Amino acid sequence: MTKRQEEIIKTSIDIISEKGIQHLTIKNLAGAIGISEPAIYRHFESKMEILISILNKFENYIKSEKELITREDISSIEKIGSIFLYHFVHFKDNPAFAAVIFSEEIFRDEKRLSDKVFSIISSNFEMIRVIVRKGQRKNEIRTDINEEQITDIIMGALRLIVKKWRLSNRSFDIEMEGMKLWDSIKMMITDNI
Repeated sequence: MTKRQEEIIKTSIDIISEKGIQHLTIKNLAGAIGISEPAIYRHFESKMEILISILNKFENYIKSEKELITREDISSIEKIGSIFLYHFVHFKDNPAFAAVIFSEEIFRDEKRLSDKVFSIISSNFEMIRVIVRKGQRKNEIRTDINEEQITDIIMGALRLIVKKWRLSNRSFDIEMEGMKLWDSIKMMITDNI
């Protein structure tokens, strides 16, 4: 990626973070950087290519953290808690990523974007599901609830709190509230142990 492409992505993230994804236009982006609209198109074919690049950047952040967490020699519960915390810290530090990832209503008619977001969500789901399954085998996580249902509860809770945080204009500390939520989920999924 060129230096200019990185600048375009960073500025796009800033625009999304400050004004919302609907304000990310090639015109607004060019104005924020101080270059012409055709100059943007020399680096990215379209706004969609910029959004795909933002999603790729987010996916790479998450992937590197997931690899570290899943390699650690800690319990399944601690792994899931670490993943939860990482997401909340990352979204708190980079609210534009939350805006892009949780803007599925905007992507509904953009197959490439919706496919990319679905791929990221599916990858996260599968990672959590594998950890849950291992936790059930080690008797760290209750076994009377199906691993997929536990994963749905975990992923759904994460999505809901991020959505509430975004819709409330980031009016609460997502990291603190997220960890309170995780403590409650942890009690539910370890109840029989």
